[in-house]
Amino acid sequence: MKNIFVGNLDFGATEASIRTLFETHGAVERVSLITDRDTGRSRGFGFVEMPDDGEAERAIAALNGANVGGRQINVNEARPREGGGGGRGFGGGGGGGFRPRSGGGGAGGGGNRGPRREPRW
Repeated sequence: MKNIFVGNLDFGATEASIRTLFETHGAVERVSLITDRDTGRSRGFGFVEMPDDGEAERAIAALNGANVGGRQINVNEARPREGGGGGRGFGGGGGGGFRPRSGGGGAGGGGNRGPRREPRW
Protein backbone atom coordinates (compact mmCIF):
# COMPACT_ATOMS: atom_id res chain seq x y z
CA MET A 1 0.00 0.00 0.00
CA LYS A 2 1.44 3.35 -1.02
CA ASN A 3 0.09 6.71 0.10
CA ILE A 4 0.52 9.42 -2.54
CA PHE A 5 0.43 13.19 -1.95
CA VAL A 6 -1.29 15.23 -4.66
CA GLY A 7 -0.74 18.99 -4.43
CA ASN A 8 -1.58 22.20 -6.31
CA LEU A 9 -5.02 20.86 -7.22
CA ASP A 10 -7.71 23.04 -8.73
CA PHE A 11 -10.12 24.03 -5.95
CA GLY A 12 -12.96 22.57 -8.02
CA ALA A 13 -11.38 19.09 -8.07
CA THR A 14 -13.47 16.31 -6.58
CA GLU A 15 -12.55 12.95 -5.09
CA ALA A 16 -14.25 11.28 -8.07
CA SER A 17 -12.18 13.26 -10.61
CA ILE A 18 -8.92 12.46 -8.79
CA ARG A 19 -9.90 8.78 -8.53
CA THR A 20 -10.58 8.68 -12.29
CA LEU A 21 -7.22 10.34 -12.99
CA PHE A 22 -5.30 7.76 -10.93
CA GLU A 23 -7.34 4.71 -11.95
CA THR A 24 -5.86 4.98 -15.46
CA HIS A 25 -2.60 3.82 -13.80
CA GLY A 26 -3.98 1.10 -11.50
CA ALA A 27 -6.31 0.25 -8.64
CA VAL A 28 -7.16 3.03 -6.19
CA GLU A 29 -8.00 2.09 -2.62
CA ARG A 30 -8.98 5.52 -1.27
CA VAL A 31 -8.97 9.20 -2.23
CA SER A 32 -9.22 11.99 0.34
CA LEU A 33 -9.18 15.69 -0.49
CA ILE A 34 -8.32 17.96 2.40
CA THR A 35 -10.85 20.68 3.14
CA ASP A 36 -10.74 23.76 5.31
CA ARG A 37 -12.27 23.04 8.71
CA ASP A 38 -14.11 26.37 8.87
CA THR A 39 -15.28 26.98 5.30
CA GLY A 40 -15.46 23.41 3.95
CA ARG A 41 -13.60 24.54 0.80
CA SER A 42 -10.85 22.42 -0.69
CA ARG A 43 -7.34 23.35 0.45
CA GLY A 44 -5.89 22.33 -2.92
CA PHE A 45 -4.28 19.05 -1.94
CA GLY A 46 -5.16 15.50 -1.06
CA PHE A 47 -4.00 11.91 -0.78
CA VAL A 48 -4.50 8.80 -2.89
CA GLU A 49 -3.88 5.29 -1.59
CA MET A 50 -2.94 2.61 -4.12
CA PRO A 51 -2.54 -1.02 -3.01
CA ASP A 52 0.11 -1.96 -5.62
CA ASP A 53 3.47 -0.21 -5.12
CA GLY A 54 4.50 -0.66 -8.76
CA GLU A 55 1.30 0.92 -10.07
CA ALA A 56 1.69 3.74 -7.55
CA GLU A 57 5.25 4.47 -8.72
CA ARG A 58 4.07 4.54 -12.36
CA ALA A 59 1.21 6.90 -11.45
CA ILE A 60 3.62 9.23 -9.62
CA ALA A 61 6.01 9.25 -12.60
CA ALA A 62 3.21 9.84 -15.12
CA LEU A 63 1.20 12.47 -13.20
CA ASN A 64 3.84 14.58 -11.43
CA GLY A 65 3.89 17.90 -13.29
CA ALA A 66 0.80 17.05 -15.38
CA ASN A 67 -1.65 19.83 -16.23
CA VAL A 68 -4.99 19.09 -14.54
CA GLY A 69 -7.75 21.68 -14.46
CA GLY A 70 -5.36 24.39 -15.66
CA ARG A 71 -2.82 23.73 -12.89
CA GLN A 72 0.43 21.80 -12.85
CA ILE A 73 -0.09 19.23 -10.11
CA ASN A 74 2.57 17.99 -7.73
CA VAL A 75 2.48 14.21 -7.16
CA ASN A 76 4.89 12.29 -4.92
CA GLU A 77 5.00 9.69 -2.19
CA ALA A 78 3.45 11.04 1.00
CA ARG A 79 5.81 11.42 3.94
CA PRO A 80 4.59 10.45 7.41
CA ARG A 81 3.42 13.39 9.48
CA GLU A 82 6.00 14.72 11.88
CA GLY A 83 4.77 15.57 15.36
CA GLY A 84 1.05 15.43 14.60
CA GLY A 85 0.58 18.30 12.16
CA GLY A 86 -0.18 21.95 12.79
CA GLY A 87 -1.80 23.74 15.64
CA ARG A 88 -0.92 23.22 19.26
CA GLY A 89 0.14 19.76 20.21
CA PHE A 90 -1.22 18.06 23.26
CA GLY A 91 0.72 16.80 26.21
CA GLY A 92 3.45 18.24 28.30
CA GLY A 93 3.57 21.49 30.04
CA GLY A 94 1.61 23.94 31.71
CA GLY A 95 -2.04 24.98 31.52
CA GLY A 96 -3.11 28.55 32.04
CA GLY A 97 -4.44 30.46 34.97
CA PHE A 98 -2.92 30.97 38.37
CA ARG A 99 -2.44 28.06 40.66
CA PRO A 100 -0.59 27.87 43.93
CA ARG A 101 3.03 26.84 43.63
CA SER A 102 3.14 23.63 45.59
CA GLY A 103 6.21 22.18 43.92
CA GLY A 104 4.41 19.09 42.63
CA GLY A 105 3.48 18.03 39.12
CA GLY A 106 -0.09 16.82 39.04
CA ALA A 107 -2.45 17.46 36.14
CA GLY A 108 -1.21 20.02 33.65
CA GLY A 109 2.50 19.57 34.24
CA GLY A 110 4.10 22.18 36.41
CA GLY A 111 6.93 20.76 38.41
CA ASN A 112 10.00 22.57 39.60
CA ARG A 113 10.91 24.95 36.79
CA GLY A 114 12.76 27.69 38.62
CA PRO A 115 11.58 31.11 39.81
CA ARG A 116 8.07 32.23 38.95
CA ARG A 117 7.80 34.92 36.28
CA GLU A 118 5.15 37.52 35.54
CA PRO A 119 2.64 36.41 32.92
CA ARG A 120 2.99 37.92 29.42
CA TRP A 121 -0.47 39.35 28.61
